Amino acid sequence: MGSYLTFIFLSSLVSLITAGKVNVRLAGGDSRCAGRVEVLHRGQWGTVCDDLWDMPDAEVVCRELDCGKTIKAMYSAHFGQGSGPILMDDVVCTGSESTLKDCTSSGWGVSNCNHGEDAGVICSEQGLRLVDGSHLCSGRVEMLRTEGWGSVCDAAFDQQDAEVVCRELDCGAPLQVLGAAAFGKGDAQMSTQEIQCRGNESQIHVCSRSSSQMHSCSHDNDVGVICSGYTDLRLVNSSDSCSGRVEFRYLGKWGTVCDACWDMRAASVLCRQLNCGIAVSVVGSDWFGEESDEIWADVFDCDGNETKLSECSISSWSRAEYSHRRNGGVICSGELVGSGGDCAGRLEVFHSGSWGTVCDDSWDIKDAHVVCRQLQCGVALSNQQVPAWFGPGSGPIWLDEVECEGNETSLWSCSSPGWGKHDCQHKEDVGVVLFSQPPI
Repeated sequence: MGSYLTFIFLSSLVSLITAGKVNVRLAGGDSRCAGRVEVLHRGQWGTVCDDLWDMPDAEVVCRELDCGKTIKAMYSAHFGQGSGPILMDDVVCTGSESTLKDCTSSGWGVSNCNHGEDAGVICSEQGLRLVDGSHLCSGRVEMLRTEGWGSVCDAAFDQQDAEVVCRELDCGAPLQVLGAAAFGKGDAQMSTQEIQCRGNESQIHVCSRSSSQMHSCSHDNDVGVICSGYTDLRLVNSSDSCSGRVEFRYLGKWGTVCDACWDMRAASVLCRQLNCGIAVSVVGSDWFGEESDEIWADVFDCDGNETKLSECSISSWSRAEYSHRRNGGVICSGELVGSGGDCAGRLEVFHSGSWGTVCDDSWDIKDAHVVCRQLQCGVALSNQQVPAWFGPGSGPIWLDEVECEGNETSLWSCSSPGWGKHDCQHKEDVGVVLFSQPPI
């Protein structure tokens, strides 16, 4: 009887000791929270087959490893093929289990798989940073691996890889990829494996890796990235969406720009990016009010032909020397209203601080073509001759007797008696119907 009691005690002791051991690990990835799933059974590590592998299974692994939320369940030996036994197959978890061993499976070592079907996971613990740059969104690229932080070789690191880096760090769009240790040399181990991103991945760890190693790399080849830092923009505190105080979301926080940092070329790009035609004017805070949040006093060096502001180079100024009394604002070109669409409606133009209409005297299809070009709406399909077809406007009638050749880039280039000179009423407000894409 005494021998039996001793056996039970020893068994309990062994159970308590092994319960504290790590029973799952991630291998072949760039950090401890991304990689091929491997489990420990009877003193031997082995892999998990991807049959029936899905997000609830991956969630259990991330929870067991204290790696945050699950980003993705990976298949087909994404992190390389393991060696040794395939210990689990047909794993089915509810997602609430505390360990992968609590989930159902075919049984230990029961599998019809090969290592080309090894399962993997990517958890949310961030294993990426930019260091030694001028702000949080620029610097030397470093990735967290099992052995710690390490830099990345500039060989074959391209714009697509930089897109993913900037996206993962919530740093906007990549402006520049810099090699040759532009942000200084790292002092930790360097990864010599080539990263191969498509550019649309949410995290760098999701990108595939080449099997070959770049042995010629050293810290002289540390790669760096400069991201825009800007992830969104808007025009606020105005009665319409195409004019207002300029605000950017920079490093996760909304803020304004100073009027001294803003010119017509940058404003033209902003208007184009917001599908608001061309820039009419750059104004100060006396137009659209002051804001109490951050002032992002960055100068956008645009040539005016870019499709979005992230394509312009940015030079940082001191943020301390500006006040919200100098918040910058932008007014984009005339809008079409009263139609329910962006490319058909009553034509209105902005002048001297207010929107006003255009009289239909002498208005013809050539005038409509110019409006269409200015608003980037393709070609003019109709020049509505019915008076105030889209309803009468209010406020001033700014233009009358407009005469365009048809090849002008904006309505302001066409001849007219001048701003506010007319003999019309709002029942003569002109309307146009434009086609948003040129007909084939």
